[in-house]
Amino acid sequence: MKLVLATRNAKKIPEMRAILAEAGVDAEVLSLAGFPDAPEVPETEPSFIGNALLKARAVAAHTGLPTVADDSGLSVDELRGMPGVLSARWAGRFGAGDQDRANLDLVLDQLADTPAERRGAEFVCAAVLVMPDGTEVVAEGVLRGRLVGERRGENGFGYDPVFVPEGESRTTGELSAEEKNAISHRGIAFRKLAGELADMI
Repeated sequence: MKLVLATRNAKKIPEMRAILAEAGVDAEVLSLAGFPDAPEVPETEPSFIGNALLKARAVAAHTGLPTVADDSGLSVDELRGMPGVLSARWAGRFGAGDQDRANLDLVLDQLADTPAERRGAEFVCAAVLVMPDGTEVVAEGVLRGRLVGERRGENGFGYDPVFVPEGESRTTGELSAEEKNAISHRGIAFRKLAGELADMI
């Protein structure tokens, strides 16, 4: 079967292929690079699931193929679950140039006077599958941890340099790609989705 992963990030394709193969799903995974006319879908929903469904529905309608989309971000306990769906644009227009750094700086600044025991956080991912017949499958993955006050590690992106997963002493910015993928919120969500897809076919 052919399946579209609603992303233009080529790095996500091999990860999805590997996860599907683990689940016994034989699929050709395509990115949006092969569909230059695919619509750009604004993330206007207040939830990760809502945004993922917006993207998957639009791309499935455009391509006529089963489509997987995801939305993810950081939820900080002390900030009442924010940045949440705003994670990628938390610093707003002030992030122009190096958005990741600006977003991370703002979160660190907001937590500057917060003691370590109140720095709980989690990475959350919603992954959805939309079939051409309208069938929809939703899966979520959560990686619980805490935030440290200084950047550590050069790997990953976004908030990885300040996020320490439960049971770890290193940040996700210090983990190798293989180590991070094994525990990541995205990996958890995509593995659940792959299992559902295997049952369907």
